[in-house]
Amino acid sequence: MTFTINPIAFVKNSRKEIEDDHWGSIISEIELAEEFNEEALSGISDFSHLEIIFYFDKVTDEMIQYNARHPRNNIHYPKVGIFAQRGKNRPNKLGLTSVELLKHSGRILTVKGLDAIDGTPIIDIKPIMKEFLPKSEIKQAEWSKALMEKYW
Repeated sequence: MTFTINPIAFVKNSRKEIEDDHWGSIISEIELAEEFNEEALSGISDFSHLEIIFYFDKVTDEMIQYNARHPRNNIHYPKVGIFAQRGKNRPNKLGLTSVELLKHSGRILTVKGLDAIDGTPIIDIKPIMKEFLPKSEIKQAEWSKALMEKYW
């Protein structure tokens, strides 16, 4: 099965190149695509945080990972499958990040902490609601804690 997804918005920010770390201070604007009017964002200011689903459009098909690998190609991390990490070289090239909503003005959202470079297509925007967050304690691999030390 195949299907087509069209971008609903695009990222505008100072990051022009793909980088692994220091995303926490990045301020981005998310501007709706021309076919959407500002009513699509009506009520979004009632939420402090959003989930942003985006497309890694700079990842070429040759870069896609299907097997286990060392995250960031660091041999000090264990080999894990692409679905056990959050790398960009995913089969469907989708990214997901929770961001802080700083401002909403018309067709533009200003957010903090989006780890997507300038021009990245946005696939969807969802408000974060406590009821959708995990109810139990979150467990994660030790290597991932080290990998994330400088990410935000």
